[in-house]
Amino acid sequence: MVNFFFYFVVFIFGSAVGSFLNSVIYRLKTSESFLFSRSYCPHCKHKLSWKDLIPVLSFLILKGKCRYCRHNISWQYPLVELATSILFLLPGLKPDVRPEETVFYWVLSSFLIIIFVYDLKHYIIPDEVIYPAIGIVFLYRLSEIWNFKLLLYAILSAILASLFFLFIFLLSQGKWLGFGDVKLAFFMGLFLNFPNVLVALFLAFLIGAIIGIGLILAGKKNLKSKVPFGPFLVTGTFIALFFGNQIVNWYLNFFNLTI
Repeated sequence: MVNFFFYFVVFIFGSAVGSFLNSVIYRLKTSESFLFSRSYCPHCKHKLSWKDLIPVLSFLILKGKCRYCRHNISWQYPLVELATSILFLLPGLKPDVRPEETVFYWVLSSFLIIIFVYDLKHYIIPDEVIYPAIGIVFLYRLSEIWNFKLLLYAILSAILASLFFLFIFLLSQGKWLGFGDVKLAFFMGLFLNFPNVLVALFLAFLIGAIIGIGLILAGKKNLKSKVPFGPFLVTGTFIALFFGNQIVNWYLNFFNLTI
Protein backbone atom coordinates (compact mmCIF):
# COMPACT_ATOMS: atom_id res chain seq x y z
CA MET A 1 0.00 0.00 0.00
CA VAL A 2 2.86 2.37 0.88
CA ASN A 3 4.59 1.66 -2.44
CA PHE A 4 1.35 2.19 -4.35
CA PHE A 5 0.78 5.55 -2.67
CA PHE A 6 4.38 6.59 -3.39
CA TYR A 7 4.11 5.69 -7.08
CA PHE A 8 0.75 7.45 -7.29
CA VAL A 9 2.26 10.64 -5.85
CA VAL A 10 5.21 10.38 -8.27
CA PHE A 11 2.79 9.90 -11.19
CA ILE A 12 0.78 12.99 -10.22
CA PHE A 13 3.96 14.99 -9.69
CA GLY A 14 5.27 13.85 -13.09
CA SER A 15 2.07 14.93 -14.85
CA ALA A 16 2.32 18.37 -13.19
CA VAL A 17 5.93 18.68 -14.36
CA GLY A 18 4.80 17.60 -17.84
CA SER A 19 2.25 20.42 -17.87
CA PHE A 20 5.05 22.84 -17.00
CA LEU A 21 7.24 21.38 -19.77
CA ASN A 22 4.46 22.02 -22.29
CA SER A 23 4.53 25.66 -21.26
CA VAL A 24 8.31 25.78 -21.64
CA ILE A 25 8.14 24.19 -25.10
CA TYR A 26 5.57 26.73 -26.29
CA ARG A 27 7.28 29.77 -24.79
CA LEU A 28 10.75 28.88 -26.01
CA LYS A 29 9.41 29.62 -29.48
CA THR A 30 7.67 32.86 -28.50
CA SER A 31 10.50 34.00 -26.19
CA GLU A 32 8.02 34.55 -23.35
CA SER A 33 8.77 33.95 -19.70
CA PHE A 34 7.53 30.55 -18.55
CA LEU A 35 7.94 31.44 -14.87
CA PHE A 36 6.10 34.71 -14.31
CA SER A 37 3.16 34.76 -16.73
CA ARG A 38 -0.12 32.85 -16.65
CA SER A 39 -1.01 30.16 -19.15
CA TYR A 40 -3.40 31.05 -21.94
CA CYS A 41 -5.04 29.47 -24.97
CA PRO A 42 -2.64 29.85 -27.91
CA HIS A 43 -5.60 30.49 -30.24
CA CYS A 44 -7.94 32.92 -28.45
CA LYS A 45 -5.35 34.12 -25.89
CA HIS A 46 -7.85 33.71 -23.03
CA LYS A 47 -6.16 33.26 -19.64
CA LEU A 48 -6.68 29.73 -18.32
CA SER A 49 -7.99 28.98 -14.84
CA TRP A 50 -6.90 26.11 -12.60
CA LYS A 51 -9.71 23.87 -13.87
CA ASP A 52 -8.35 24.21 -17.41
CA LEU A 53 -4.87 23.13 -16.33
CA ILE A 54 -5.41 19.81 -14.56
CA PRO A 55 -2.93 17.49 -16.30
CA VAL A 56 -4.59 15.02 -18.68
CA LEU A 57 -7.99 15.30 -16.96
CA SER A 58 -8.76 18.79 -18.28
CA PHE A 59 -8.06 17.59 -21.81
CA LEU A 60 -10.43 14.64 -21.35
CA ILE A 61 -13.17 16.67 -19.63
CA LEU A 62 -13.06 19.37 -22.31
CA LYS A 63 -12.95 16.68 -25.03
CA GLY A 64 -9.79 18.15 -26.49
CA LYS A 65 -11.23 21.64 -27.05
CA CYS A 66 -10.60 25.05 -25.51
CA ARG A 67 -13.32 25.95 -23.00
CA TYR A 68 -13.54 29.50 -24.40
CA CYS A 69 -13.06 29.37 -28.18
CA ARG A 70 -13.72 25.62 -28.74
CA HIS A 71 -10.57 25.33 -30.84
CA ASN A 72 -8.93 21.90 -30.81
CA ILE A 73 -6.21 21.42 -28.19
CA SER A 74 -3.08 19.69 -29.46
CA TRP A 75 -2.59 16.09 -28.38
CA GLN A 76 0.95 17.15 -27.47
CA TYR A 77 -0.29 18.39 -24.09
CA PRO A 78 -1.74 15.20 -22.58
CA LEU A 79 0.91 13.02 -24.25
CA VAL A 80 3.77 15.03 -22.75
CA GLU A 81 2.08 14.94 -19.34
CA LEU A 82 1.61 11.17 -19.51
CA ALA A 83 5.12 10.56 -20.86
CA THR A 84 6.64 12.63 -18.07
CA SER A 85 4.65 10.71 -15.43
CA ILE A 86 5.80 7.37 -16.83
CA LEU A 87 9.43 8.45 -17.12
CA PHE A 88 9.38 9.71 -13.54
CA LEU A 89 8.23 6.26 -12.41
CA LEU A 90 10.96 4.35 -14.29
CA PRO A 91 13.89 5.07 -11.91
CA GLY A 92 11.97 3.05 -9.33
CA LEU A 93 12.54 -0.03 -11.51
CA LYS A 94 16.31 0.26 -11.10
CA PRO A 95 17.63 -1.52 -7.99
CA ASP A 96 19.30 0.49 -5.22
CA VAL A 97 18.75 3.91 -6.81
CA ARG A 98 19.70 6.70 -4.41
CA PRO A 99 17.28 9.64 -3.92
CA GLU A 100 19.76 12.09 -5.49
CA GLU A 101 20.06 9.80 -8.52
CA THR A 102 16.28 9.82 -8.92
CA VAL A 103 16.15 13.62 -8.85
CA PHE A 104 19.03 13.67 -11.35
CA TYR A 105 17.08 11.38 -13.69
CA TRP A 106 13.94 13.49 -13.31
CA VAL A 107 15.74 16.74 -14.16
CA LEU A 108 17.53 15.36 -17.21
CA SER A 109 14.41 13.50 -18.37
CA SER A 110 12.62 16.86 -18.36
CA PHE A 111 15.34 18.38 -20.55
CA LEU A 112 15.16 15.44 -22.95
CA ILE A 113 11.37 15.68 -23.24
CA ILE A 114 11.67 19.35 -24.19
CA ILE A 115 14.33 18.51 -26.79
CA PHE A 116 12.20 15.66 -28.21
CA VAL A 117 9.08 17.77 -28.72
CA TYR A 118 10.79 21.02 -29.73
CA ASP A 119 12.98 19.35 -32.35
CA LEU A 120 10.00 17.38 -33.64
CA LYS A 121 7.97 20.59 -34.07
CA HIS A 122 10.61 23.13 -35.08
CA TYR A 123 13.55 21.06 -36.40
CA ILE A 124 16.03 22.59 -33.97
CA ILE A 125 17.54 21.72 -30.59
CA PRO A 126 17.54 24.97 -28.58
CA ASP A 127 20.79 26.03 -26.94
CA GLU A 128 18.78 27.26 -23.94
CA VAL A 129 18.01 23.58 -23.20
CA ILE A 130 21.00 21.53 -24.35
CA TYR A 131 23.71 23.68 -22.70
CA PRO A 132 22.13 23.60 -19.20
CA ALA A 133 21.57 19.86 -19.62
CA ILE A 134 25.25 19.33 -20.46
CA GLY A 135 26.25 21.55 -17.52
CA ILE A 136 24.11 19.63 -15.03
CA VAL A 137 25.31 16.19 -16.10
CA PHE A 138 28.93 17.40 -16.12
CA LEU A 139 28.62 18.72 -12.55
CA TYR A 140 27.01 15.44 -11.51
CA ARG A 141 29.90 13.50 -13.02
CA LEU A 142 32.35 15.75 -11.18
CA SER A 143 30.58 14.85 -7.93
CA GLU A 144 31.59 11.24 -8.68
CA ILE A 145 35.26 12.17 -8.96
CA TRP A 146 35.99 9.50 -6.33
CA ASN A 147 35.42 7.09 -9.22
CA PHE A 148 37.98 8.62 -11.60
CA LYS A 149 37.64 5.75 -14.09
CA LEU A 150 33.90 6.37 -14.44
CA LEU A 151 34.46 10.10 -14.91
CA LEU A 152 37.16 9.51 -17.54
CA TYR A 153 34.97 7.06 -19.46
CA ALA A 154 32.08 9.54 -19.43
CA ILE A 155 34.22 12.36 -20.83
CA LEU A 156 35.76 10.11 -23.49
CA SER A 157 32.32 8.77 -24.44
CA ALA A 158 31.02 12.33 -24.84
CA ILE A 159 33.98 13.41 -26.98
CA LEU A 160 33.91 10.35 -29.24
CA ALA A 161 30.12 10.45 -29.72
CA SER A 162 30.18 14.16 -30.60
CA LEU A 163 33.18 13.72 -32.94
CA PHE A 164 31.31 10.99 -34.80
CA PHE A 165 28.34 13.29 -35.31
CA LEU A 166 30.60 16.23 -36.12
CA PHE A 167 32.18 14.15 -38.89
CA ILE A 168 28.73 13.41 -40.36
CA PHE A 169 27.75 17.08 -40.01
CA LEU A 170 30.88 18.30 -41.83
CA LEU A 171 30.77 15.56 -44.46
CA SER A 172 27.16 16.39 -45.38
CA GLN A 173 27.60 20.15 -44.85
CA GLY A 174 24.72 20.05 -42.39
CA LYS A 175 22.33 18.28 -44.77
CA TRP A 176 22.10 14.94 -42.94
CA LEU A 177 21.87 16.31 -39.42
CA GLY A 178 22.15 19.62 -37.60
CA PHE A 179 24.82 20.88 -35.25
CA GLY A 180 22.34 20.54 -32.40
CA ASP A 181 22.62 16.77 -32.85
CA VAL A 182 26.39 17.06 -32.31
CA LYS A 183 25.75 18.78 -28.97
CA LEU A 184 23.09 16.22 -28.06
CA ALA A 185 25.54 13.39 -28.83
CA PHE A 186 28.05 14.99 -26.44
CA PHE A 187 25.36 15.11 -23.76
CA MET A 188 24.45 11.46 -24.41
CA GLY A 189 28.03 10.27 -24.00
CA LEU A 190 28.45 12.20 -20.77
CA PHE A 191 25.08 11.05 -19.43
CA LEU A 192 25.03 7.39 -20.49
CA ASN A 193 28.73 6.57 -20.51
CA PHE A 194 30.22 3.57 -22.30
CA PRO A 195 28.84 1.14 -23.49
CA ASN A 196 25.26 2.43 -23.07
CA VAL A 197 25.92 5.37 -25.38
CA LEU A 198 26.63 2.87 -28.18
CA VAL A 199 23.29 1.20 -27.48
CA ALA A 200 21.52 4.58 -27.62
CA LEU A 201 23.17 5.60 -30.90
CA PHE A 202 22.50 2.22 -32.52
CA LEU A 203 18.84 2.32 -31.48
CA ALA A 204 18.50 5.94 -32.67
CA PHE A 205 19.74 5.06 -36.15
CA LEU A 206 17.70 1.85 -36.25
CA ILE A 207 14.43 3.49 -35.14
CA GLY A 208 15.10 6.48 -37.39
CA ALA A 209 15.65 4.22 -40.40
CA ILE A 210 12.50 2.21 -39.73
CA ILE A 211 10.31 5.29 -39.28
CA GLY A 212 11.94 7.09 -42.21
CA ILE A 213 11.29 4.17 -44.54
CA GLY A 214 7.74 3.92 -43.22
CA LEU A 215 7.09 7.61 -43.93
CA ILE A 216 8.46 7.26 -47.46
CA LEU A 217 6.32 4.18 -48.15
CA ALA A 218 3.29 6.00 -46.76
CA GLY A 219 3.96 8.94 -49.11
CA LYS A 220 4.44 11.38 -46.21
CA LYS A 221 8.13 11.99 -46.97
CA ASN A 222 10.61 11.53 -49.81
CA LEU A 223 14.36 10.98 -49.89
CA LYS A 224 14.99 14.73 -49.85
CA SER A 225 12.61 15.51 -46.98
CA LYS A 226 13.95 16.70 -43.64
CA VAL A 227 13.29 14.50 -40.62
CA PRO A 228 14.48 15.70 -37.19
CA PHE A 229 16.94 13.25 -35.68
CA GLY A 230 16.77 14.60 -32.12
CA PRO A 231 13.62 12.62 -31.19
CA PHE A 232 15.31 9.38 -32.23
CA LEU A 233 18.41 10.24 -30.19
CA VAL A 234 16.24 11.02 -27.17
CA THR A 235 14.30 7.76 -27.60
CA GLY A 236 17.55 5.81 -27.84
CA THR A 237 18.82 7.61 -24.73
CA PHE A 238 15.80 6.64 -22.64
CA ILE A 239 15.91 3.00 -23.76
CA ALA A 240 19.66 2.75 -23.09
CA LEU A 241 19.30 4.53 -19.75
CA PHE A 242 16.86 2.02 -18.30
CA PHE A 243 17.54 -1.13 -20.35
CA GLY A 244 21.04 -0.61 -21.77
CA ASN A 245 22.77 -3.15 -19.54
CA GLN A 246 20.22 -5.84 -20.38
CA ILE A 247 20.60 -5.13 -24.10
CA VAL A 248 24.41 -5.27 -23.90
CA ASN A 249 24.31 -8.52 -21.92
CA TRP A 250 21.83 -10.05 -24.35
CA TYR A 251 24.02 -9.06 -27.30
CA LEU A 252 27.18 -10.48 -25.70
CA ASN A 253 25.45 -13.74 -24.82
CA PHE A 254 23.98 -14.02 -28.31
CA PHE A 255 27.36 -13.27 -29.88
CA ASN A 256 29.05 -15.97 -27.76
CA LEU A 257 26.38 -18.48 -28.67
CA THR A 258 26.72 -17.63 -32.35
CA ILE A 259 30.51 -18.04 -32.26
